[in-house]
Amino acid sequence: MSKVNKIKTWNDKLYSEKTHKVKHLDKKFVDIPADSDMLVATPEIFDNYIKRIPKGQSRSMKEMRADLAQAYIAQHTCPVTTGIFVRIVAEAAYEKYMNGHDIEEITPFWRVIDEKSSIVKKLSFDPAFITEQRMKEGI
Repeated sequence: MSKVNKIKTWNDKLYSEKTHKVKHLDKKFVDIPADSDMLVATPEIFDNYIKRIPKGQSRSMKEMRADLAQAYIAQHTCPVTTGIFVRIVAEAAYEKYMNGHDIEEITPFWRVIDEKSSIVKKLSFDPAFITEQRMKEGI
């Protein structure tokens, strides 16, 4: 009997059963100093944060990481998983958009991702979409 592996959609990845963790770092990690508490969030935490950014405003990854660290009682948010999880948020939102959801019904990921973001190179869709949405909102 063969086992069939279902390919996960971006929305499957967004709404996984994972929970956040706050890890104590004994050693320096990327831009986080040793002896710090670091939040390892979830894609859903980033999705909820981005949804609360008012139309016409944006936040940098650095601001978002600082805000989330504070909200979860840590000094920092993991920069590595931030990039991975924000990409999941963007791909899941775009997936919904391509499946017929109205632009107002999807997470406005363009409020944290701009044309110069390193995440843009990894996205499966044309970055012109981000540019267009940012221009429409005056960002």
